[in-house]
Amino acid sequence: MEDRYIKPGNQERGWNDPPQFSYGLQKVPGPQRNLLNKRAAAPAGTGTPPIRPPSSSPMAPPPPSDLAAPPVPGPARPPLGCGTTQKGGGPLLGDQDGSRSEAEPDVERVLLVLNRALDACRPTVKDQVCSDVAKRLRLLEASWRSGTLSLPVRRRMDTLSLELQSGHWDAADDIHRSLMVDHVTEVSQWMVGVKRLIAETRNLNPEPLEPLQKPLGPVQDTPAPDQDHGAQA
Repeated sequence: MEDRYIKPGNQERGWNDPPQFSYGLQKVPGPQRNLLNKRAAAPAGTGTPPIRPPSSSPMAPPPPSDLAAPPVPGPARPPLGCGTTQKGGGPLLGDQDGSRSEAEPDVERVLLVLNRALDACRPTVKDQVCSDVAKRLRLLEASWRSGTLSLPVRRRMDTLSLELQSGHWDAADDIHRSLMVDHVTEVSQWMVGVKRLIAETRNLNPEPLEPLQKPLGPVQDTPAPDQDHGAQA
């Protein structure tokens, strides 16, 4: 009964039959492809030299470099104000200023200013104070002439006398304080007299200070009296 409904089918493929795959064709090798993830080798004879690994030996020479060595600088010029010599053989202006600053202060000029200030104070200051100041000034002179005072102390005393002569009391007092701080062992015996002299001249009127403020001339020793003239008289 069932064979009755079975009819011979079409031996050819129908339109709705599933496709047939040929697995044998997949095994045929095709053209070789270029791999994009592989780095191409550099052409021979071009490019930079290979990098050498660092040497572990500390005495190994450094690797050669293609960079040129920097030029060797020439002799440097001396700075301004240095002690150089002119064509004529004499020192420059900087040397002259340095030698002037290194000059020894004149003890006679310093004592002349201080004694003038003491003479200006005598009419208004007590005799005991003036006598004590004069004693301190003699100690200053003895220390200066004996070589006990250092060069910085002598230079500051020279500047102090100039400020005192010019009426710059604050500047003179500042120098006195700096000497007491920096060189107390050298100035402690006589600096108290200089301090008192600055304080007393500050309180004077302009008239007594006129002899103190006169310019200093060449310092000369007081001439000794003529003994022959006194004997004839």
